[in-house]
Amino acid sequence: MAGRSSLLRDGTGRARTRLRPGYTLVVLALVYVVAYLDRQILAILLPPIKQEFALSDTELGLLAGPTFALFYATLGVPLARLADRFNRRNIIAAALALFSLATLACAAARSFVQLLLARVAAGVGEAGTGPAAQAMISDLYPPEARARAQAIYATGLNLGLMLAFFFGGMIAETHGWRAAFLVAGAPGLALAPLILIGLAEPKRGASEARADASAMPTSLQGAKFLWSQRAYRLIVSGTVMSAFAGYGILAFVPSFLVRSHNLALTDIGSFLAVVLGIGGGLATFLAGVMADRLAKRDIRWNMYVPALAVLFSLPFWPVFFFASETAIALLGAIVPASLASVYIGPCAAMLQGLAPLRLRAFAASLQLFFANLIGLGLGPLAIGLASDLLRPQLGEASLRYALLIGVIPALLSALCYWRAAATLGYELARAKSFEAAAAAPAPS
Repeated sequence: MAGRSSLLRDGTGRARTRLRPGYTLVVLALVYVVAYLDRQILAILLPPIKQEFALSDTELGLLAGPTFALFYATLGVPLARLADRFNRRNIIAAALALFSLATLACAAARSFVQLLLARVAAGVGEAGTGPAAQAMISDLYPPEARARAQAIYATGLNLGLMLAFFFGGMIAETHGWRAAFLVAGAPGLALAPLILIGLAEPKRGASEARADASAMPTSLQGAKFLWSQRAYRLIVSGTVMSAFAGYGILAFVPSFLVRSHNLALTDIGSFLAVVLGIGGGLATFLAGVMADRLAKRDIRWNMYVPALAVLFSLPFWPVFFFASETAIALLGAIVPASLASVYIGPCAAMLQGLAPLRLRAFAASLQLFFANLIGLGLGPLAIGLASDLLRPQLGEASLRYALLIGVIPALLSALCYWRAAATLGYELARAKSFEAAAAAPAPS
């Protein structure tokens, strides 16, 4: 997979250099690592931030969710349109530099409002990376290897979480939460110039030997076509539910372990780093491998794999939330936490297949728009609000019940993935037909 090479051409069509898919995929995964490090380090830092600024759980949910997600989601769509039209590598490098600077700015915040504004800026920057990266990967790897490639890219999420929780907890306890933001923001500034120097822009459609001959659809045309695909709608809906449960629960797991089990931030960070980083990374990668292999017999396995992962993890959540013994609770968390992101690779691969060449970044951005606006934007806020509403009756135990409520969307996501499988094969072919019709000359 990593050894394939494809010819890169510049804007005039002249051969310029050779593209290295494996190297490019690793670098894009590193961008995802940095993005999730910068994004999710906030979760392990919420307890000391709550103490310093005297915040409620609702305010913590607002900080962890909507302030970042609103701008990340809304700006992702126009930035994806630029990525479908212009050089995606340059867009990724500029966006990486911006959100890294914004993460550094979090360290300088002296009030809750200043911290909110810094997180807004981080959301603006991160909006330019995901859709462009997914579209580049689709032009590097053919459909039969795409779920695995997208899964390798998605392991950047797990590695970013591992670094965020391990070093975030350690640094926060020894040097304070501001130092943790400083450490998180630095790698992106080093990586951005390396992207400009070392990565090349792949030719659109190269992985499928498809000519990029169709006209650029308008945003309205593109949205209408994508949303007319039943499988696309259901996959997006499923990822929204997965994100709602995942982001909401993850944002409050450190706070839950502090309140209910009296664990130190360093211990929490180390545990989550191993489970989410190593366990989650392996599960995410293997899910992509399984989806590619099983899909050779039946394309619907790309949807069955994430659906079955959700169903398998459901019984373990109550053990985590309600076990009185800390060791049993932590053991209960291993399976669902490891499987939380396995949907990303197969779903990203299918969304790219359901989109014509000049709509691939746009297709990813629409998914990220809804998943982040609703999932990241409302997930942490909903759990924080539920915890505050239940507090008069349940006291400190309110958070564990709020977290259990957060599992319900995960169950709904499995239903969406299962139903999306029904029309997947037909609509993958329909996307190519749309592209062929757009490329056909108008009748005279």
